[in-house]
Amino acid sequence: MNALAQLSPILLLILAGFLPNDLWRLLGVVVARGLDEASDLVIWVRAVAVAILGGVIANLILAPPGALAHLQLPLRLGAIAVGFLGFILARRSVFAGVLAGELALVAGAYWC
Repeated sequence: MNALAQLSPILLLILAGFLPNDLWRLLGVVVARGLDEASDLVIWVRAVAVAILGGVIANLILAPPGALAHLQLPLRLGAIAVGFLGFILARRSVFAGVLAGELALVAGAYWC
């Protein structure tokens, strides 16, 4: 096989996956460099980002896709509560919160 045929999957990943996403992130970093974090625009953008994230999480809980749909709603809500408790108990550690919620979800799925 020639070298181009072996590199084509990697090149496809770079062109189709990496550049469209990370190019915008890089542009955002460059543009945001001079913005004041207390400005109304930055506060609004942060609020919109949090609202979108909240909507995605609510959608995953209330209308889950795939294998998550086979788990009952109380189990999914309980995993959220356990994750939030882990977040609080670990001094606001996002990693600890996600890990606690995931462990609760897996354990609940195993026992049910």
